[in-house]
Amino acid sequence: MPTSTVQPPGSPVAVGEGPCPYLESAFVADANGQRVGKVRVSADVPHPACFFYRGDGKVQLTVQVYVGDPGAAKALVDREAPRSTSNPAELPGGWAGGAQPTDSGAVYAVAKGGAAVVITTNQAQTIKAKRVAERTIAALGL
Repeated sequence: MPTSTVQPPGSPVAVGEGPCPYLESAFVADANGQRVGKVRVSADVPHPACFFYRGDGKVQLTVQVYVGDPGAAKALVDREAPRSTSNPAELPGGWAGGAQPTDSGAVYAVAKGGAAVVITTNQAQTIKAKRVAERTIAALGL
């Protein structure tokens, strides 16, 4: 029996200067524990990915929001924090996914229906990324 594999959306690319339309730099600085030097955004619509940089020009935190096909949302979460190998991640309202350390920090990725939110941070603690995911979901009303 043939199977259909849904592909996740591509990785976002910063194309322009910020601000992030759904997250304040001050909140990100507090949540991630580092000053925000600049913000860049992707060309994705309606929710651009946001890239928050440290003062030295290195990315400290990224936020990717996807809204569309439920299979693609789940595939995005599984690409970034595979549910089978990462720590379980759950947020109120039915959001589920994974959280895990990475070579450069940590990732927190959750999906609900056709929406997914993926946070990557240069900090080792996934709790910092979780706080940003909660704020992103609330700000966007997802």
